[in-house]
Amino acid sequence: MSSGTLYDKVWDLHRVAELPGGSTQLFVGLHLIHEVTSPQAFSALKDKGLTVRCPERTVATVDHIVPTTSQQRPFADPLAEEMLSTLERNCQEYGIPLNNIGSGRQGIVHVIAPELGLTQPGMTVACGDSHTSTHGAFGAIAFGIGTSQVRDVLASQSLAMNKLKVRRIQVNGHLPEGVSAKDLILHVIRHLGVKGGVGYAYEFAGPAIEGLSMEERMTLCNMAIEGGARCGYVNPDQVTFDYLKGRPHAPEGDAWTRAVAWWSSLATDPDSTVDDEVVFDAAAIPPTVTWGITPGQGLGIDETVPSLDQLDPDERPIAEEAYRYMDLQPGTAIAGVPVDVCFIGSCTNGRLSDLRAAADVARGRQVAQGIKAFVVPGSEQVAKAAEAEGLDAVFRAAGFEWREPGCSMCLAMNPDRLEGRQISASSSNRNFKGRQGSASGRTLLMSPAMVAAAAVNGRVTDVRTLISPSAS
Repeated sequence: MSSGTLYDKVWDLHRVAELPGGSTQLFVGLHLIHEVTSPQAFSALKDKGLTVRCPERTVATVDHIVPTTSQQRPFADPLAEEMLSTLERNCQEYGIPLNNIGSGRQGIVHVIAPELGLTQPGMTVACGDSHTSTHGAFGAIAFGIGTSQVRDVLASQSLAMNKLKVRRIQVNGHLPEGVSAKDLILHVIRHLGVKGGVGYAYEFAGPAIEGLSMEERMTLCNMAIEGGARCGYVNPDQVTFDYLKGRPHAPEGDAWTRAVAWWSSLATDPDSTVDDEVVFDAAAIPPTVTWGITPGQGLGIDETVPSLDQLDPDERPIAEEAYRYMDLQPGTAIAGVPVDVCFIGSCTNGRLSDLRAAADVARGRQVAQGIKAFVVPGSEQVAKAAEAEGLDAVFRAAGFEWREPGCSMCLAMNPDRLEGRQISASSSNRNFKGRQGSASGRTLLMSPAMVAAAAVNGRVTDVRTLISPSAS
C-alpha cells in the first residue's frame, strides 16, 4: 500500500474509527449540497428524527435544474421550482447557508466552493455529485457520494469508506500551444481506460502539472472520476496558496501563515511509496476529442476513428455500439465531423480562464450558419468577472448566446437540451448516450477553445489553426 502520500496523510488525519468489515469511519471537513441529491436525504433525517450534525460545515447552492435563459421565479418548470423551494426550506430549517440565485455567490457547486475559498488543502470534501473530485486540485481528498451517503454525512459528518490505492500520474515536459488541461485528462483516460482507475486515487504530478493554473488543475481532477478513480488530487504549492489568499473563507493574518506552513507539510513526501505509477510526455499530447460514447473513446485531432483490429478485445463491443450510435465509421477523420450545437460551460470548463480561451478563438469571427452556440458561466462571480473584461460582448458579437450561470447542457436537467440526432461539441465531462437531453443526441467532448473553433467552422477543427503563437 501507499505511504507518505498526501492521500495517506489526509486519510489518517480524518480517521475516526475502524469499522467491522475493514472500512473506516472518515470525518468530512466540508459537505457541499445542491437541489438534486439532497431532498431525499433531508426527508430521511426527518423520518428518523435526526438533525444536521454540523451545519457550519455544510454549504448549499442551486445549479443542476436552474434555467440559463431566464432565472425569474417561479421557474417555468414546476418540478425545478419545487426542487429549489425544497432546498430553500431545508436550508432554513437546519441553518445551512444557501448560495441562492441573485446572491452573487450562486453557481455550479464545484465552481463556487473554490472561488469562495471553502475548498482548502488537507480537507476531506463530500458532495452528492460525481465530479466532487474537482476539489482535489487543492490538495484535498474529495469524493462524490450517493443520496444515502448525503444523509449519513448530514447526520454524522462522517462516511464509511474503504481506503484506496494511490496511482501517481507523472506528466513530464510542458503542454504545447493550443493544448489544455482538458486535452491532457482526455488523453490520460484514453490510455488508462474508463475503468483503469477503479480502486485508486490519482495523484497528478510532474512539471506539466506544476505548470498548470488552479483552474486547469480543477479541470484535470474533475475528470479523474471519468477514468474510474474515486478521486484525483494535486499536491498544494505556491500556485494553490496564491489562488486562495484573500478569498472570503481563507485564513487571514497569522492564521494564514500557519495554514500555509501546515498545508505545505501535507504534500507527498519525496520518499513516498505509491501502488502504481504511469508516465506521460506532455509534449506528445495533441488537442483531443471524443468520438464515441465514453470519455475513454478519444482521438488526437489528426487521427481517425479506430477499427476493431486496432483496439483491445475487451474494448471492441463498446466500440461497435459507438459506431452505431454516433454514426461514425472506422477510418473517419475526427477533424471535419459536422456539429449542430456548441456548448461552453459546466463544472469542468465553465471558469473564467475557460471563457477567456474560448473568447480568444471567437474574437473577430462568426459562428457558422445554422450552428447554435452558447456560453454558460460556471457562477455568478465568473459571469461578473467575464462581463467586466468584455468577454460577453466578444461572444455576442461572434453570434454566441450569453447565458445565466448553471449546469446547463452538461446533463440537461433543465431546458438546455439536444434535439433528436443533433451532434454537440461540448466542453463538459460526459458523452454517454442521452447525456445531453436527447435519447439519440450525440456528444463530442473537447476543450472550450476547441468548442469555439467548432462553432465558427461548423465542424470539428484543430484550434491550433485559429490561434496566433502568442494566444493562451
